[in-house]
Amino acid sequence: QVQLVESGGGLVQAGGSLRLSCVISGRPSSGYGVGWFRQPPGKDREFVAGISRNSLVTRYGDSVKGRFTTSRDNAKNTVFLQMNTLSPDDTAVYFCAADYGVSIDPREYRYWGQGTQVNVSS
Repeated sequence: QVQLVESGGGLVQAGGSLRLSCVISGRPSSGYGVGWFRQPPGKDREFVAGISRNSLVTRYGDSVKGRFTTSRDNAKNTVFLQMNTLSPDDTAVYFCAADYGVSIDPREYRYWGQGTQVNVSS
């Protein structure tokens, strides 16, 4: 069974940065594409970023392009989401998810972490 655990969330002022980590266990992370999603209070889950198994393909949601970067270290079974120039609109619970592809559709992912809260103050 594949398990994912996110960390790195917290409170940051607008304009600041955070780096989220997603540690994958149970199977080698190199076998899975990983997507990042977020869910603001009272809203639907939104695609943020995705990275393929070998890092050759990355995808980003329109609202984070140019500000967020995803990367991975398969030797450490960890995927990262570097978030820069944060704004209050980025406040949400952030989730990582894994499956074979890199889809923007959350229904395409079988494995999910519990999420980490990111709060951006104005």
